[in-house]
Amino acid sequence: MDGMMAARLGAVVFVAVAITAAVVELRRKDERPEPTLPRPVQVNVESPLQAELLRCQGLGEAGPRDPACLRAWAENRRRFLTPGAATGSAERDPAPASSTPAPATGGNE
Repeated sequence: MDGMMAARLGAVVFVAVAITAAVVELRRKDERPEPTLPRPVQVNVESPLQAELLRCQGLGEAGPRDPACLRAWAENRRRFLTPGAATGSAERDPAPASSTPAPATGGNE
């Protein structure tokens, strides 16, 4: 058997295996599991704003049409993006404020 004949035989065997695999796959019954709905996550909400944001998140596409959600998102953006906001950095990272040493006054008292 020469090289050309072996190549043709290999190609025929490959095509036969591919066709067989396709037929087997098409005849197999659909064994997909039923999709499960995600369960709501229980979160301890510390502030009313967080509770409102979680409620708006659960609304999905209706959220942008809900006036309460629009107000909550605006307040969240204001708190997050405003530099030096009264509650912004204190709620996110209270530890560094108490652990940083006080600056030296420069005098001998």
